[in-house]
Amino acid sequence: MPYIDATGVKLYFEETGEGHPIIFLHELGSDSREWEAQVRYFSRAFRCITYNARGYPPSDVPEEPALYGWQLAVDDIDALMRGLVVERAHLVGLSMGGYAALQFGLRYPERVSAIVAAGVGSGSAPSQRDAWLRETSVLARAFIERGMDAMARKMAYGPTRVQLKYKDTRSWQEFMERLRHHSQRGISNTMVRCQALRPPLHDLRHQFSKMRLPVLLALGDEDAPCLETNLMLKTVLQNAGLWICPNTGHTINLEEPTAFNAQVDCFLAAVERGSWRRGYPAIDDQSDLRIEMRHDRRANVKQSVDRMSNTPTAS
Repeated sequence: MPYIDATGVKLYFEETGEGHPIIFLHELGSDSREWEAQVRYFSRAFRCITYNARGYPPSDVPEEPALYGWQLAVDDIDALMRGLVVERAHLVGLSMGGYAALQFGLRYPERVSAIVAAGVGSGSAPSQRDAWLRETSVLARAFIERGMDAMARKMAYGPTRVQLKYKDTRSWQEFMERLRHHSQRGISNTMVRCQALRPPLHDLRHQFSKMRLPVLLALGDEDAPCLETNLMLKTVLQNAGLWICPNTGHTINLEEPTAFNAQVDCFLAAVERGSWRRGYPAIDDQSDLRIEMRHDRRANVKQSVDRMSNTPTAS
Protein backbone atom coordinates (compact mmCIF):
# COMPACT_ATOMS: atom_id res chain seq x y z
CA MET A 1 0.00 0.00 0.00
CA PRO A 2 1.26 3.54 -0.72
CA TYR A 3 1.93 5.73 2.31
CA ILE A 4 3.23 9.21 3.07
CA ASP A 5 5.07 9.90 6.31
CA ALA A 6 3.57 12.81 8.26
CA THR A 7 5.78 13.49 11.28
CA GLY A 8 5.97 9.81 12.16
CA VAL A 9 2.37 8.95 11.23
CA LYS A 10 1.81 7.01 8.00
CA LEU A 11 -1.04 8.26 5.81
CA TYR A 12 -2.54 5.94 3.21
CA PHE A 13 -3.20 7.61 -0.15
CA GLU A 14 -4.31 6.86 -3.70
CA GLU A 15 -3.87 8.86 -6.89
CA THR A 16 -5.60 8.54 -10.25
CA GLY A 17 -5.30 10.48 -13.50
CA GLU A 18 -2.99 13.20 -14.78
CA GLY A 19 -3.11 16.98 -14.88
CA HIS A 20 -3.44 19.69 -12.26
CA PRO A 21 -3.78 18.04 -8.81
CA ILE A 22 -7.01 17.88 -6.84
CA ILE A 23 -6.67 16.73 -3.23
CA PHE A 24 -9.87 15.36 -1.69
CA LEU A 25 -10.32 15.61 2.10
CA HIS A 26 -12.89 13.38 3.75
CA GLU A 27 -15.31 14.03 6.60
CA LEU A 28 -15.40 12.66 10.16
CA GLY A 29 -17.87 9.87 9.40
CA SER A 30 -16.19 8.46 6.31
CA ASP A 31 -12.83 8.03 4.62
CA SER A 32 -11.26 8.55 1.22
CA ARG A 33 -13.69 6.10 -0.41
CA GLU A 34 -16.48 8.66 -0.12
CA TRP A 35 -14.92 10.47 -3.10
CA GLU A 36 -15.20 7.57 -5.55
CA ALA A 37 -17.83 9.27 -7.75
CA GLN A 38 -15.71 12.42 -7.87
CA VAL A 39 -12.46 10.59 -8.63
CA ARG A 40 -14.07 8.65 -11.49
CA TYR A 41 -15.30 11.92 -12.99
CA PHE A 42 -12.41 14.32 -12.40
CA SER A 43 -9.54 11.90 -13.04
CA ARG A 44 -10.30 12.25 -16.76
CA ALA A 45 -8.71 15.70 -16.66
CA PHE A 46 -7.00 16.04 -13.26
CA ARG A 47 -4.55 14.22 -11.04
CA CYS A 48 -6.90 13.13 -8.24
CA ILE A 49 -5.37 12.41 -4.83
CA THR A 50 -7.31 10.93 -1.92
CA TYR A 51 -6.02 9.90 1.47
CA ASN A 52 -7.21 8.70 4.86
CA ALA A 53 -6.68 11.09 7.74
CA ARG A 54 -4.71 9.96 10.77
CA GLY A 55 -6.89 7.68 12.87
CA TYR A 56 -8.59 6.14 9.81
CA PRO A 57 -7.14 2.75 8.74
CA PRO A 58 -5.18 1.83 6.75
CA SER A 59 -3.55 5.11 7.85
CA ASP A 60 -1.95 4.90 11.28
CA VAL A 61 -4.16 5.16 14.37
CA PRO A 62 -2.03 6.79 17.10
CA GLU A 63 -3.02 5.87 20.64
CA GLU A 64 -1.92 9.20 22.09
CA PRO A 65 -4.70 11.86 21.83
CA ALA A 66 -2.05 14.58 21.53
CA LEU A 67 -1.21 13.19 18.07
CA TYR A 68 -4.57 14.42 16.78
CA GLY A 69 -5.85 17.94 16.16
CA TRP A 70 -6.91 20.42 13.50
CA GLN A 71 -3.39 21.86 13.28
CA LEU A 72 -2.03 18.38 12.58
CA ALA A 73 -4.73 17.89 9.94
CA VAL A 74 -3.39 21.00 8.18
CA ASP A 75 0.19 19.74 8.60
CA ASP A 76 -0.85 16.41 7.05
CA ILE A 77 -1.98 18.17 3.85
CA ASP A 78 1.42 19.84 3.75
CA ALA A 79 3.19 16.49 4.28
CA LEU A 80 1.12 14.85 1.54
CA MET A 81 1.88 17.62 -0.96
CA ARG A 82 5.59 17.57 -0.16
CA GLY A 83 5.75 13.79 -0.33
CA LEU A 84 4.00 13.69 -3.71
CA VAL A 85 5.91 16.74 -5.02
CA VAL A 86 2.75 18.81 -5.47
CA GLU A 87 3.55 22.51 -5.54
CA ARG A 88 -0.01 23.79 -5.93
CA ALA A 89 -3.39 22.07 -5.89
CA HIS A 90 -7.14 22.44 -5.79
CA LEU A 91 -8.52 21.31 -2.41
CA VAL A 92 -11.97 19.69 -2.18
CA GLY A 93 -13.12 18.92 1.35
CA LEU A 94 -16.32 17.80 3.04
CA SER A 95 -17.14 18.90 6.60
CA MET A 96 -13.99 18.17 8.66
CA GLY A 97 -12.06 18.04 5.39
CA GLY A 98 -13.53 21.36 4.27
CA TYR A 99 -12.46 22.95 7.55
CA ALA A 100 -8.89 21.69 7.04
CA ALA A 101 -8.92 23.02 3.46
CA LEU A 102 -9.93 26.52 4.59
CA GLN A 103 -7.30 26.54 7.34
CA PHE A 104 -4.67 25.36 4.86
CA GLY A 105 -5.70 28.17 2.53
CA LEU A 106 -5.17 30.69 5.32
CA ARG A 107 -1.72 29.31 6.15
CA TYR A 108 -0.43 28.46 2.66
CA PRO A 109 -2.37 30.54 0.11
CA GLU A 110 0.46 30.33 -2.42
CA ARG A 111 0.07 26.54 -2.55
CA VAL A 112 -3.68 26.50 -3.21
CA SER A 113 -5.28 27.23 -6.58
CA ALA A 114 -8.92 26.81 -5.46
CA ILE A 115 -10.96 25.48 -2.54
CA VAL A 116 -14.26 23.64 -2.48
CA ALA A 117 -15.58 23.60 1.11
CA ALA A 118 -18.69 21.41 1.26
CA GLY A 119 -20.91 20.99 4.33
CA VAL A 120 -18.49 23.01 6.43
CA GLY A 121 -19.24 24.78 9.71
CA SER A 122 -20.88 22.38 12.18
CA GLY A 123 -20.51 23.80 15.69
CA SER A 124 -19.18 27.14 14.48
CA ALA A 125 -22.28 29.31 14.84
CA PRO A 126 -22.32 31.13 18.22
CA SER A 127 -25.84 29.86 18.92
CA GLN A 128 -24.64 26.25 18.55
CA ARG A 129 -21.28 26.43 20.25
CA ASP A 130 -22.14 25.26 23.79
CA ALA A 131 -24.28 22.37 22.52
CA TRP A 132 -21.54 21.37 20.07
CA LEU A 133 -18.92 21.14 22.82
CA ARG A 134 -21.24 19.00 24.97
CA GLU A 135 -22.17 16.71 22.08
CA THR A 136 -18.63 16.09 20.86
CA SER A 137 -17.57 15.06 24.36
CA VAL A 138 -20.54 12.69 24.71
CA LEU A 139 -20.05 11.18 21.26
CA ALA A 140 -16.32 10.67 21.77
CA ARG A 141 -17.06 8.56 24.85
CA ALA A 142 -19.91 6.75 23.11
CA PHE A 143 -17.65 5.49 20.32
CA ILE A 144 -15.46 3.80 22.91
CA GLU A 145 -18.25 2.57 25.19
CA ARG A 146 -20.93 1.55 22.69
CA GLY A 147 -18.79 0.42 19.77
CA MET A 148 -18.79 1.20 16.08
CA ASP A 149 -21.84 -0.86 15.09
CA ALA A 150 -24.19 1.05 17.38
CA MET A 151 -22.66 4.45 16.60
CA ALA A 152 -22.60 3.85 12.85
CA ARG A 153 -26.34 3.24 12.89
CA LYS A 154 -26.92 6.29 15.09
CA MET A 155 -24.95 8.56 12.75
CA ALA A 156 -26.47 7.13 9.56
CA TYR A 157 -29.98 7.89 10.86
CA GLY A 158 -29.04 11.42 11.98
CA PRO A 159 -31.24 14.32 10.82
CA THR A 160 -28.65 15.58 8.30
CA ARG A 161 -27.64 12.14 6.97
CA VAL A 162 -30.83 10.12 6.65
CA GLN A 163 -31.61 11.95 3.38
CA LEU A 164 -29.08 9.66 1.68
CA LYS A 165 -31.06 6.57 2.72
CA TYR A 166 -34.14 7.72 0.83
CA LYS A 167 -32.25 8.94 -2.23
CA ASP A 168 -29.72 6.13 -2.67
CA THR A 169 -30.14 3.20 -0.29
CA ARG A 170 -27.07 1.44 -1.66
CA SER A 171 -24.79 4.43 -1.03
CA TRP A 172 -26.30 4.85 2.43
CA GLN A 173 -25.60 1.22 3.28
CA GLU A 174 -22.03 1.57 1.99
CA PHE A 175 -21.58 4.68 4.14
CA MET A 176 -22.78 2.83 7.24
CA GLU A 177 -20.64 -0.22 6.44
CA ARG A 178 -17.50 1.91 6.09
CA LEU A 179 -18.28 3.65 9.36
CA ARG A 180 -18.67 0.32 11.15
CA HIS A 181 -15.09 -0.58 10.27
CA HIS A 182 -13.51 2.64 11.46
CA SER A 183 -11.27 2.63 14.50
CA GLN A 184 -13.10 3.44 17.73
CA ARG A 185 -9.95 4.99 19.14
CA GLY A 186 -9.18 6.94 16.00
CA ILE A 187 -12.59 8.53 15.59
CA SER A 188 -12.92 9.21 19.33
CA ASN A 189 -9.54 10.96 19.45
CA THR A 190 -10.46 12.92 16.31
CA MET A 191 -13.64 14.18 17.97
CA VAL A 192 -11.92 15.13 21.21
CA ARG A 193 -8.81 16.76 19.75
CA CYS A 194 -9.88 17.96 16.31
CA GLN A 195 -13.62 18.64 16.31
CA ALA A 196 -14.00 19.96 19.85
CA LEU A 197 -10.83 22.09 19.97
CA ARG A 198 -10.85 23.66 16.51
CA PRO A 199 -11.55 27.42 16.46
CA PRO A 200 -15.08 28.25 15.28
CA LEU A 201 -15.11 29.61 11.74
CA HIS A 202 -17.00 32.66 13.02
CA ASP A 203 -13.92 33.55 15.08
CA LEU A 204 -11.84 33.66 11.89
CA ARG A 205 -13.91 36.29 10.09
CA HIS A 206 -11.06 38.81 10.04
CA GLN A 207 -8.59 36.33 8.57
CA PHE A 208 -11.10 35.14 5.97
CA SER A 209 -11.83 38.72 4.93
CA LYS A 210 -8.24 38.93 3.67
CA MET A 211 -8.33 35.64 1.76
CA ARG A 212 -8.24 36.09 -2.03
CA LEU A 213 -8.38 32.43 -3.05
CA PRO A 214 -11.29 31.27 -5.22
CA VAL A 215 -13.71 29.38 -2.97
CA LEU A 216 -16.87 27.43 -3.72
CA LEU A 217 -19.05 26.86 -0.66
CA ALA A 218 -21.36 23.89 -1.27
CA LEU A 219 -24.21 23.10 1.09
CA GLY A 220 -27.40 21.08 1.34
CA ASP A 221 -30.42 23.12 2.41
CA GLU A 222 -31.27 20.47 5.04
CA ASP A 223 -27.80 20.65 6.59
CA ALA A 224 -29.18 23.00 9.25
CA PRO A 225 -26.10 23.19 11.53
CA CYS A 226 -24.05 24.63 8.65
CA LEU A 227 -26.45 27.14 7.06
CA GLU A 228 -25.69 30.15 9.27
CA THR A 229 -21.94 29.68 9.01
CA ASN A 230 -21.97 29.34 5.22
CA LEU A 231 -23.94 32.58 4.88
CA MET A 232 -21.32 34.24 7.07
CA LEU A 233 -18.47 32.82 4.98
CA LYS A 234 -20.14 34.06 1.81
CA THR A 235 -20.21 37.60 3.19
CA VAL A 236 -16.57 37.71 4.33
CA LEU A 237 -14.73 35.67 1.69
CA GLN A 238 -14.18 38.14 -1.12
CA ASN A 239 -13.80 35.53 -3.85
CA ALA A 240 -16.42 33.00 -2.79
CA GLY A 241 -19.60 31.66 -4.32
CA LEU A 242 -22.29 29.75 -2.44
CA TRP A 243 -24.22 26.83 -3.96
CA ILE A 244 -27.13 25.51 -1.90
CA CYS A 245 -28.50 22.19 -3.16
CA PRO A 246 -32.23 21.68 -2.44
CA ASN A 247 -33.60 18.77 -0.38
CA THR A 248 -30.08 17.69 0.55
CA GLY A 249 -28.33 16.97 3.84
CA HIS A 250 -24.73 16.79 4.98
CA THR A 251 -23.30 14.19 2.58
CA ILE A 252 -23.91 16.37 -0.47
CA ASN A 253 -21.34 14.63 -2.70
CA LEU A 254 -22.97 11.24 -2.03
CA GLU A 255 -26.58 12.41 -2.21
CA GLU A 256 -26.26 14.42 -5.41
CA PRO A 257 -23.02 13.31 -7.11
CA THR A 258 -24.02 14.47 -10.60
CA ALA A 259 -25.04 17.94 -9.45
CA PHE A 260 -22.02 18.20 -7.14
CA ASN A 261 -19.59 17.21 -9.89
CA ALA A 262 -21.19 19.67 -12.31
CA GLN A 263 -20.93 22.57 -9.87
CA VAL A 264 -17.32 21.78 -8.97
CA ASP A 265 -16.42 21.28 -12.63
CA CYS A 266 -17.89 24.67 -13.61
CA PHE A 267 -16.12 26.31 -10.67
CA LEU A 268 -12.71 24.85 -11.51
CA ALA A 269 -13.14 25.70 -15.19
CA ALA A 270 -13.92 29.32 -14.28
CA VAL A 271 -10.88 29.44 -12.01
CA GLU A 272 -8.63 28.11 -14.74
CA ARG A 273 -10.07 30.61 -17.26
CA GLY A 274 -9.51 33.43 -14.79
CA SER A 275 -13.19 34.33 -14.89
CA TRP A 276 -14.24 33.36 -11.35
CA ARG A 277 -15.68 36.38 -9.56
CA ARG A 278 -13.37 38.59 -7.50
CA GLY A 279 -15.93 40.79 -5.79
CA TYR A 280 -17.48 43.97 -7.01
CA PRO A 281 -16.76 47.61 -6.06
CA ALA A 282 -19.25 49.04 -3.60
CA ILE A 283 -21.87 51.44 -4.93
CA ASP A 284 -21.86 54.53 -2.74
CA ASP A 285 -24.25 57.48 -2.65
CA GLN A 286 -22.22 59.39 -5.26
CA SER A 287 -21.83 56.51 -7.71
CA ASP A 288 -22.46 57.01 -11.40
CA LEU A 289 -25.50 54.75 -11.14
CA ARG A 290 -27.21 56.89 -8.53
CA ILE A 291 -26.32 60.09 -10.43
CA GLU A 292 -27.78 58.59 -13.59
CA MET A 293 -30.93 57.58 -11.73
CA ARG A 294 -31.35 61.12 -10.36
CA HIS A 295 -30.74 62.54 -13.85
CA ASP A 296 -33.35 60.18 -15.32
CA ARG A 297 -35.91 61.19 -12.68
CA ARG A 298 -35.29 64.90 -13.39
CA ALA A 299 -35.65 64.27 -17.13
CA ASN A 300 -38.91 62.41 -16.58
CA VAL A 301 -40.30 65.24 -14.43
CA LYS A 302 -39.31 67.86 -17.10
CA GLN A 303 -40.99 65.81 -19.84
CA SER A 304 -44.18 65.58 -17.79
CA VAL A 305 -44.24 69.35 -17.22
CA ASP A 306 -43.68 70.02 -20.93
CA ARG A 307 -46.55 67.74 -21.87
CA MET A 308 -48.84 69.48 -19.40
CA SER A 309 -47.84 72.90 -20.78
CA ASN A 310 -48.72 71.85 -24.35
CA THR A 311 -52.11 70.37 -23.42
CA PRO A 312 -55.06 72.63 -24.55
CA THR A 313 -57.15 74.13 -21.72
CA ALA A 314 -60.71 72.77 -21.60
CA SER A 315 -63.38 75.44 -22.30
